[in-house]
Amino acid sequence: MEKRAFRLPGFLALLLVVVLAAVAVALGVALPGPATAAVAIVLGVVVVFGATGFVVVNPNDAQVVQFFGRYVGSIREAGFHWTWPLTGRRRITLRVRNFETAKLKVSDADGNPVEIAAVVVWRVVDSANAAFGVDDYLRYVAVQAEAAVRHMATTYPYEAHDTGATSLRDSAVVSEQLTAELAERFTLAGVEVLESRVTHLAYAPEIAQAMLARQQASAIVAARFKIVEGAVGMVSSALEKLREQQVVDLDEERKAQMVANLLVVLCGDRSVSPVVNAGTLY
Repeated sequence: MEKRAFRLPGFLALLLVVVLAAVAVALGVALPGPATAAVAIVLGVVVVFGATGFVVVNPNDAQVVQFFGRYVGSIREAGFHWTWPLTGRRRITLRVRNFETAKLKVSDADGNPVEIAAVVVWRVVDSANAAFGVDDYLRYVAVQAEAAVRHMATTYPYEAHDTGATSLRDSAVVSEQLTAELAERFTLAGVEVLESRVTHLAYAPEIAQAMLARQQASAIVAARFKIVEGAVGMVSSALEKLREQQVVDLDEERKAQMVANLLVVLCGDRSVSPVVNAGTLY
């Protein structure tokens, strides 16, 4: 886990190093002798080693500090700092990043091949895990994001055939599910998922035409169902009005014929050619 590394203000440490360097030079020049030379050499070595401890941290960056392979902490505060000398530092950016997967071809829950892509908004929240938890956290994020998108695509169908069922076209539910799965996968790398959304969703080209015809057929059936439902209501209302206002007295056979004629007129997709009966009603 990430911990705070020891640090001092960089300019204060720089002033101390300059003072020690000046003292070493002054001793070597003003007081020549074996003892003075030894002290000057020691001070010079301290100055050289102390100069290796300076580090600059940019805004929204972290410096992971290692001392001979051992993790000693991270510096998150932006500015000029001094930390333990002879340490290695690795820069880890804490900025918000976007990653967009390629268009992946997978099979949905119904076995239909679909193309899907998603964008993931993420950032590093634990620099120690990002540096040491995985080999390459950038590569890890890319691979795990594509694996999560593939897994999600196989969990849901492209479109729901039952009322209330979840499909890949339900963007809110799918995004929430994808974000939760990515957060679980990214924990090992110290990465936080801020948002994830599907940016591309379509049937694969080899079945796209067939699925389009299926969608059109479903739309036509639904429209016809609505037309028939409305036509039945209109016919019922017409018969009720004729009976209440006693416009004409129809027997059951003529009622059936009238209902058939009205349904043909109301449900037909072409203009009806009327037939004029010049004789009697019967």
